[in-house]
Amino acid sequence: MVKQFTEGDGKAASHVHPAVTHSHDHYHVTHHHEAGIIGSEFEHRAYWHTHEHNHNELTHSHDYDHEDEQPEHAKEAHVHDHAHPTESPG
Repeated sequence: MVKQFTEGDGKAASHVHPAVTHSHDHYHVTHHHEAGIIGSEFEHRAYWHTHEHNHNELTHSHDYDHEDEQPEHAKEAHVHDHAHPTESPG
């Protein structure tokens, strides 16, 4: 494991979330490239699904209310290994 720390605190002080495996609907976001090479733009495309997945221990700070973090968790985009989502390194 890599030692995690924050460089200063946001509105919510630096804190640690323990590792967890759980299931909820979660989102993935891709960047869809529009036609053309010069001056081209990317469109955000979201998709979602539900399956058991893990989150490793996380140390962080943020600028939104600490009380909102847990109830809002399922609205956040997630990255993990879909071949082994409960053993994902992320």
